Amino acid sequence: MNQIPMTLRGAEKLREELEELKTIKRPRIIASIAEAREHGDLKENAEYHAAREEQGFCEGRIQEIEAKLSNAQVIDISKMSANGRVIFGSTVTVLNLDSDEESTYRIVGDDEADFKQNLISVNSPMARGLIGKEVDDITVIKTPGGDVEYEILKVEYL
Repeated sequence: MNQIPMTLRGAEKLREELEELKTIKRPRIIASIAEAREHGDLKENAEYHAAREEQGFCEGRIQEIEAKLSNAQVIDISKMSANGRVIFGSTVTVLNLDSDEESTYRIVGDDEADFKQNLISVNSPMARGLIGKEVDDITVIKTPGGDVEYEILKVEYL
């Protein structure tokens, strides 16, 4: 499988979720299954079936996180010298030249992307249009509404 780029913060969040699933959620589900078994006939026991279904989701998520972490290429942006260029993990402030609207985005891995928190995927059209550019560069991003011009105002490596 290919390496999956991930920021240090993103990898840490996945490790925390994995730890919670293994140490808190999994034992709680096992206890729920044991308690539901004590109620007798398993064929008509809704609590048992619900707990087994939850167990399936939990185990599936554990496997998914473990696979992502084993294939992760964790990139620590603070240890990279990009000399003012936009790279994976950098925080970029841009100016939309059409609307004069200023926005700040952080370029992260696919699993970390959350547009509401201004975390954009490295594979998004916006990030692809920004990577490799420097402050004062103007780039054209293809959007569903048409081409939009952005000027790069600031690049930070946090």
